[in-house]
Amino acid sequence: MTISVFDLFSVGIGPSSSHTVGPMRAGNRFVAELCASDVLGSVADIRVDLYGSLAATGAGHGTPTAILLGLEGYAPEEITPDVIAERVSTMTSTGRIALAAELAPASSPAIALTVEDLVMHPATILPFHPNALTLTAFDGAGIELLAQTYYSVGGGFVVTEAQARTAQTNEPGGRAFSSAAELLELCRRDHCAMSDVMARVEGETHSVDDLRARLLHIRDVMVACERRGISQSGTLPGTLGVRRRARGWYERLNAEDPGRRPEFAEDWVNLVALAINEENASGGRVVTAPTNGAAGIVPAVLHYAVHYTASGGADADDTAIRFLLAAGAIGSIYKERASISGAEVGCQGEVGSAASMAAAGLAEILGGSPEQVENAAEIAMEHSLGLTCDPIGGLVQIPCIERNAISAGKAINAARMALRGDGAHRVSLDQVIETMRLTGADMSTKYKETSTGGLAVSVPVNYVEC
Repeated sequence: MTISVFDLFSVGIGPSSSHTVGPMRAGNRFVAELCASDVLGSVADIRVDLYGSLAATGAGHGTPTAILLGLEGYAPEEITPDVIAERVSTMTSTGRIALAAELAPASSPAIALTVEDLVMHPATILPFHPNALTLTAFDGAGIELLAQTYYSVGGGFVVTEAQARTAQTNEPGGRAFSSAAELLELCRRDHCAMSDVMARVEGETHSVDDLRARLLHIRDVMVACERRGISQSGTLPGTLGVRRRARGWYERLNAEDPGRRPEFAEDWVNLVALAINEENASGGRVVTAPTNGAAGIVPAVLHYAVHYTASGGADADDTAIRFLLAAGAIGSIYKERASISGAEVGCQGEVGSAASMAAAGLAEILGGSPEQVENAAEIAMEHSLGLTCDPIGGLVQIPCIERNAISAGKAINAARMALRGDGAHRVSLDQVIETMRLTGADMSTKYKETSTGGLAVSVPVNYVEC
């Protein structure tokens, strides 16, 4: 099926879409089901079991806290860092959570539950995905009221076990697509750009004005995240003591290039990626693009499209809208045919897919044909194949932050290479996506967001933060 651009680009909190945003959504969905089943008032205890990667690196990603906030009824799209700090302080001091307080404040029971009560099963991988959690509610007599297993499958997407078993397919024809070949065929059939195809898909559920407003809101949240990242200093949370660099970089770069000359474009792209990913690592408000770990790539390349292209100079809003629609069309194919989860296929599924999406968006803005846009997306992923996810200390900091800047540059280069050609190329995007999927399946588990291999064990800090 075609994944909505608003599922791929959703507002949430850092540091991880799969380990923070997804688990919070799971907790929120669970208490919503308790409310719908009219058993909320009978709940006396909640058991939380984390499996696989969520258990292995969840502590460094804020997973336990995210689940507790979700169980209080908070949603990642709406909660702010200030509210998180206040609720965490209260939960820590009382040892209790206000179950579903944000959804049903009048009937919300106070449950004794802390992050230390969560049960970790890092060596146990459930059938459908390495990121799994089971939530179970009991009454005062210990009788089970409700149990549900959720899979956080990347990008903040959450599915139940029943949903994971259900395969969804497109109706034949129409505007939907599930492969690059189908997307290109729609472009040729209708003599239009990829962004036009995606706009028509979104038009089935959004008016033109609503679609425009929502896409510009996504753009605005990205820019706000960048600006907040630039304004902050100090060190990032966690035991690594990673210094924030964006503010210092901005001050020096702004002094060197107050007029935003083209020769400094790459420096500004690096800065945007750095600022956003530092903000993500601090638990700030970000846009999954398509994941939190890769959140800086699309905004950094979008910054280039807006500030360093003729299209951006002529109409910045239209440029942002077309860029995000084209990038979303490519992201939908990755989500449908492979994975955007580092725990499932390694970092090639996160920064690789983000670079591919960004390359496509920029290629269209630069005037590329659909074939050239597809080629740009293919180039960016072809040279991201095999990229491992091995965060030091289980934190989304090293190598994640710099990797976003490097991959943003890769996306720009891929777009420019594609536009030097005529769109014809030997390896198709569908082929490289399938190769990414197979490479992820072959990749050792220690290189898939478990912090048990690669950089995570090759540097002095070789443990998962707890």
